[in-house]
Amino acid sequence: MRAAAWLVVSLLVLVAGVFAVAWAKTEADLARTYAVDDPPLRLRGDAAERARGEHLYTVAGCVECHGQGGRGMVFIDGGPVAYVVAPNLTPAALAGRYDADAIAAAIRHGVGPDGRALRVMPSTDFMNLSDEDTAALVAYLQALPPLQNNPGTTEIRPLGRLLTLMGKFHLTPAADIDHSPRTRSAPPEGPTAEYGAYLAQVCTGCHGMAWTGQRVPGTPPELPPAPNLTAHATGLQDWSEADFVRVLREGKRPDGGDVHPFMPWRSYGRMSDVEVQALWRHLQGLPATAGQVRQPPA
Repeated sequence: MRAAAWLVVSLLVLVAGVFAVAWAKTEADLARTYAVDDPPLRLRGDAAERARGEHLYTVAGCVECHGQGGRGMVFIDGGPVAYVVAPNLTPAALAGRYDADAIAAAIRHGVGPDGRALRVMPSTDFMNLSDEDTAALVAYLQALPPLQNNPGTTEIRPLGRLLTLMGKFHLTPAADIDHSPRTRSAPPEGPTAEYGAYLAQVCTGCHGMAWTGQRVPGTPPELPPAPNLTAHATGLQDWSEADFVRVLREGKRPDGGDVHPFMPWRSYGRMSDVEVQALWRHLQGLPATAGQVRQPPA
């Protein structure tokens, strides 16, 4: 019994030590600051720019986290992992703290006005958003009706900190972004693979940087992995363009089944026909590559 007691004590000490290391690492990650010095945005200030920004807010998935009208909302209540809140983005919350360039830094760099990384902000999806599109998105946010809504504060809980230590939870995406100053441009808009590659950046947070599928970092185990989007047999090899369009417009797989509700097809389904065609042509041009995780049955 004495030996068993020592074993239990040793295990408890080991567990406490691991959590202490995880806590120290995550606190260091959150305290780290980043210098962002991109060229100042140039906003036209016209209705067409704001309309483009509203379109991007929807089809780039911003609405899925921050809600209609940028009001902010609880995005994930992950129990012991994290309680993730997407903040209010209306002028009621941002005015006086975020000017246009600070909003752009939050979008493309995942960095707040104090230079610290924003928690769980998926800026790797937006780090190459063109200056013109970023300006449009900023213009739309600055023109939103001010809403006095406080959805709460993100909490990274013990298991989330441990998963961060293990590389399984993306707490500070800013750590993976090139923060060197540069201008960014988009290919000409059209039904081309090149323009599709530009649009497909927003898919990488779930499907991986090579679009080969992955278990989305920080999601609960019951959530299926994001599927392979290449032309591999485990991906889109047997899909037609009509199949792809149906997924985005109707949320239906080729076999007629519903896609998992975690997939924000209603937002992506608001893409124009040209954007959907471009996205399809980009994905069809990817090398057929096996995914890194086992996919659920179709």
